[in-house]
Amino acid sequence: MQKGEFWEHHRIRSIRDIARKLRRRGTRSEELLWRELRNRKMSGLKFLRQHPVGSSIVDFYCHEKRLAVEVDGPMHREEDAARRDRERQELIEKYGIRFYRCTSEEVERDLEGVLEEIRKVVGG
Repeated sequence: MQKGEFWEHHRIRSIRDIARKLRRRGTRSEELLWRELRNRKMSGLKFLRQHPVGSSIVDFYCHEKRLAVEVDGPMHREEDAARRDRERQELIEKYGIRFYRCTSEEVERDLEGVLEEIRKVVGG
């Protein structure tokens, strides 16, 4: 293993460790949405939760449809956080991954509406 490969391996492992921790500490809205996406409940598609994409982690990811689903909580409304979200999304979209964003309030208030919007995006 060359020096660069060593650090790349450890960085990826670190991202995976962070993703595992995030799965254990999901928000209420993420838990609600996950109940509806897990076990291929959404049009038979497999979604992963807190999944690494490049050097970022997305809330939910469907590889088959190359779709990231992000649930934005109140902190994402702050200017700096919103800017970082946009930059991160642009980087991930360069991998050919589409995004669907919703707010935690939308998930908690109108889960069925959020699910319907995701169905439209995946075409099912």
